[in-house]
Amino acid sequence: MEPQVVATTSPTATVYTDESNAYDRVPDSGRGRVTLRENTLLDEDGNSFCEVHCNTMEGIWVGLRNFLHPFQGIHKKYLHLYVGIFEWSYNLSWIDFDFLRRLLMPHSTYLPR
Repeated sequence: MEPQVVATTSPTATVYTDESNAYDRVPDSGRGRVTLRENTLLDEDGNSFCEVHCNTMEGIWVGLRNFLHPFQGIHKKYLHLYVGIFEWSYNLSWIDFDFLRRLLMPHSTYLPR
């Protein structure tokens, strides 16, 4: 995990993690590490708003369940495709016109400039 943390955080960052030993080497990179137990909330500045929570994987599963619910049952043969769409949408950080055009229009569609 250390290479991923180093690549995606600033050198002065504090990394909040669960108790997994996958993060044990993060402090070796000069970054701080705060370990939280699962289902823990942390209010760092005392304003009654929890800035940090450690419940990521459970949250992802709940999101997947909520994503699949409107389909009213999916054959297991196609489940991986639905999970792939959910994963893509979960990881998508922004949507713009160009993205929608590429998604919705086939490559053979002529677009006047």
